Amino acid sequence: MKLIDDDPWLVPVADKIEARYRAYFQKKQYIDQQYGSLYDFANLHNILGFHYDVEKHGWHFRDWLPRAKEVYITTSLSDWEPCRYPLKPTENGIWHVFLPFSETEMHNAQVLLNVKGADGWSVHIPSCIRYATQNEETKAFVGRVWWPEKAFDWQGDVSLNIAAEQLLIYECHVGMAQQFEGIGTYRQFEQNIIPFVKRLGYNALQIMALAEHPYYASYGYQVSNFFAPSSRFGTPDELKHLIRTAHKNGLAVIMDVVHAHFVSNTLEGLNMLDGEDDLYSPQGDRGNHPYWNTKLFDYDKEQVLRFLLSNLRYWIEEFHIDGFRFDGVTSMIYHHHGYIDNFGTHSNYFGQQVNESAITYLTLANDLVHAINPKAVTIAEEVSGMPGIARPIDEGGVGFDYRMAMALPDYWIKLLKDKRDEEWSMYELWNVANDRIWNVKTVAYCESHDQAIVGDKTIAFRLMDSMMYTSMQKDFHNVQVDRGIALHKMIRLFTILVGGQAYLNFMGNEFGHPEWVDFPRDGNNWSFAYARRLWHLADDKTLKYSLLLEFDRAMVAFAKQHKVMKMEFANLLLCDEENKTLVFARDKWVAVFNWHTTVSIAGYTIPVKLPGRYKLVLSTDSEKYGGFGRLNETTIYQSRTNKKKHHIEIYNINRSANLYEIIN
Repeated sequence: MKLIDDDPWLVPVADKIEARYRAYFQKKQYIDQQYGSLYDFANLHNILGFHYDVEKHGWHFRDWLPRAKEVYITTSLSDWEPCRYPLKPTENGIWHVFLPFSETEMHNAQVLLNVKGADGWSVHIPSCIRYATQNEETKAFVGRVWWPEKAFDWQGDVSLNIAAEQLLIYECHVGMAQQFEGIGTYRQFEQNIIPFVKRLGYNALQIMALAEHPYYASYGYQVSNFFAPSSRFGTPDELKHLIRTAHKNGLAVIMDVVHAHFVSNTLEGLNMLDGEDDLYSPQGDRGNHPYWNTKLFDYDKEQVLRFLLSNLRYWIEEFHIDGFRFDGVTSMIYHHHGYIDNFGTHSNYFGQQVNESAITYLTLANDLVHAINPKAVTIAEEVSGMPGIARPIDEGGVGFDYRMAMALPDYWIKLLKDKRDEEWSMYELWNVANDRIWNVKTVAYCESHDQAIVGDKTIAFRLMDSMMYTSMQKDFHNVQVDRGIALHKMIRLFTILVGGQAYLNFMGNEFGHPEWVDFPRDGNNWSFAYARRLWHLADDKTLKYSLLLEFDRAMVAFAKQHKVMKMEFANLLLCDEENKTLVFARDKWVAVFNWHTTVSIAGYTIPVKLPGRYKLVLSTDSEKYGGFGRLNETTIYQSRTNKKKHHIEIYNINRSANLYEIIN
């Protein structure tokens, strides 16, 4: 297989890689034989749940409850009579009832399941409910039937080919994308954030917390209702409107999908749905995530595979989602969930601790997503470096388009926390940024939502701390802030230029948002003070936040113009440890990063790949980006040649990054 041919290190485990491919292929063959195709297999959402019968003028409801003794639908339409509408068992553990309500009657009706299991009666929201809302008094969720009189009009919607584009991701959360202390809505996000992201130049929104979740502070990672968009932000149709507007503005929408685990709640979630603890999970403690207080999916079960694959198809077809960032892939593919000291050995990647069934599921998932929409993008949040995770299936891989470069943000944190600026190693910095396999596409980032949450710190906050509250005026200079402004830009620029084939930023971090993210919870007296973004800081032209914003816009524009994400790896031309300078080339431009705290050097000689005249095209030291303007941006640098090697002489200023482009 090509995966093995490209990497000699995998030759000793070639049989195990081939076995993985066979497991996927045999599972798909079985699905084709039993269901017709993988696409038809992923059709559970069109079988379970509520579906209107035009001929019979009523509703069919079905759910998978194989070990239930009795089942009833109870609804607000019948004053919650508990036993008014009994379900009958059919084949394969599915229960069914016909409800004699009109389309208009049923729209937005509240519904619940009364299930008698081995230990008695319990109440649940149906597994494939498409809308669920929270009771303001009891705080419990209830299922709703979403069936508006007019189906959403997708006319004019376009499918964006982000698979062929440079992927520049703006990671965001609808609920906290507002300035007031409260929960933002789909409509507010559509009106305020989409135009803002478009102006910044990003071409993809990676939206967190879209699937319904009872606990807001879980950040959306404890999902209860996998087919229901979160009602905290609005209705399903309002989310569709947001996505259509994003597409019109050239922004793809990537969903942060959680198929690693689900909430342990029994009313809202899948847990104990038929009265047993292993319906969607392994039995007993094996079904509990030991660190997250959630339930694990059992990927060995056919119905679980069908449920999860149907979920992906549903979001693509019903909401025109353009791709998925799979959360918690490391937790999925290892029985130890990634909680070991180090990876990197054959036994770790291919031993007994690997959940091969999860790998089969993920391979099927990638197959399905790309079959439904060849333009779609899939991204794996995977920290272990599992071989093949982001390689095509027919080459022996799992099929993800990208993997997250999770070592990069960890490295920046390590530098900022543990080392003085003078101790930074240029060789180490270069090697860490380039430490990836050449044919595995990687999403580079210096910080995401993970680095913004309470208990951690954003890069801006690590650099400037409390000075961000008092010393960010443009006409005021503070040593700590000056350092922070300079390094904030350099770190981001270095990451986007060197770190991968795609780039990600978490909302607000582009302008150095001064505060962490903390959702309302018992530990903060249920406060929304930090579950928001202070957008006014970026708009205030008297503050340096606006300058960081302008730099981010210029940086993204440069990356797009020069197709940085499409280039081969950067070519290191000079690593000057004494003067803390890295010089590298990509295409027709050369980058000079001087990380030194104090040393600036006039007449500094740097090698260039091509002879000609060079000009400065982007400088972190430009005054319009909060720098000191120490370079003449109109200067032309004529190369010189010595023994067929070309070089130019520049003023190499400290704590700055400068990009020079050949003009002829």
